[in-house]
Amino acid sequence: MHLLHQVLAHMRAGRWREALDLVQDDGSELAAWLHGILHIQEGDLEDAEYWYGKANQSFRGRGSLAQELERFEEKLSQAEGP
Repeated sequence: MHLLHQVLAHMRAGRWREALDLVQDDGSELAAWLHGILHIQEGDLEDAEYWYGKANQSFRGRGSLAQELERFEEKLSQAEGP
């Protein structure tokens, strides 16, 4: 999951293009969810909804951007294990 941590670092630093380019290199559901979150952050809700669907996440029932990032990071941590 190291790649997704790199995507998060780019995202937090405001490097959206780098984050989007990198997240596409991971075909997991977690990567699809993060891809959707990136599109929410940039205001592209149509693409965000598509990626949420690929991630089996509820787009309509999502929280704020901060809440989504918190939920994502919790799932990422769980996926990586202890």
